[in-house]
Amino acid sequence: MKGAARLAPGRPSPAPAWETSDPYAAALRSGHGPLYLRRTDGWLLPLEVERWCARADAVDLDVLDRCEGAVLDVGCGPGRLVAELAARGRTVLGIDVSEAAVSRTVGLGGQSLRRSVFEPLPGEGRWDTVLLMDGNVGIGGDPRALLGRVAALLAPGGLLIAETAPVDVDERLHVQLVDVTDGRPASGSPFPWARIGTRALLRRAGAAGWRTAGQWGSGERRFVALRSSRRASSSAEPPNSATVISSQRPRKPSADSPVTPA
Repeated sequence: MKGAARLAPGRPSPAPAWETSDPYAAALRSGHGPLYLRRTDGWLLPLEVERWCARADAVDLDVLDRCEGAVLDVGCGPGRLVAELAARGRTVLGIDVSEAAVSRTVGLGGQSLRRSVFEPLPGEGRWDTVLLMDGNVGIGGDPRALLGRVAALLAPGGLLIAETAPVDVDERLHVQLVDVTDGRPASGSPFPWARIGTRALLRRAGAAGWRTAGQWGSGERRFVALRSSRRASSSAEPPNSATVISSQRPRKPSADSPVTPA
């Protein structure tokens, strides 16, 4: 998965297909697929909807055990990780451009906003951990731009945990979300995405000044932990639930607008 468009941190993602895709919303509401990312040449990548909509599994729990302080889950989907961290009493916020994803996360008891990672977010520069799970390191189709944006979201020395592709790949492409069993054409325009394996992500992160904090695998899933090299400023505030997310009560969004703080 990889898009050719380059994104600059602070600019909204040009990929509204995740937000408006009927197949994606339907899959999240039902809790099952099939659902695929389809490349323009017809290549299909199956998406693990059932796992995303289930409770956090043992592999997920191991990742969550590694999280530090206040956690931002980018592309939280149906909210299994946000719900688990919230149940542990952790400060956590999920963001997703899909109304269905936000609604499901809130229904599980988690905090969630309908927002792109490239839009303004609460707690910028004060998050202790950012999660890019389930292939979300491909958001926007430009891993370098996404790494730069995440660095701006994290507190100095903050932790990024990213789930990488299980194969050695580094590619950009344009994709659509499809349910190939219904016989209908894909909804929405192709949008940029990326697929990146551990080796390529470590190479890109190192070039951008990130420090490797760890890498591991479980079954077919692979993970990388990166430490931000951004230095503290004298005006920086520590993250806490009051300043970060206490007022983030999702309203019912319109079809084309993000959830905004109440």
